[in-house]
Amino acid sequence: MMINLPNSGKEAVLRYKDADLQVIHSGSYVRCAVTGRPIPLDDLKYWSVDRQEAYIDCEASFQAEKAAAAKKD
Repeated sequence: MMINLPNSGKEAVLRYKDADLQVIHSGSYVRCAVTGRPIPLDDLKYWSVDRQEAYIDCEASFQAEKAAAAKKD
């Protein structure tokens, strides 16, 4: 997915949808909710629609799922 947005170097604000993203405020990256590391928008593949969070990789996504499940117990 190529997302060419102005404001390179700024953090984007996105609305995460089931198979798409909506740009609220343009930027070139978002932060991983688990690690805090920046994720270039072109590399963003993992997110939670329910929690509206981005994840840098599948391991971070899995850790967030485990933490969310533990809170429900």
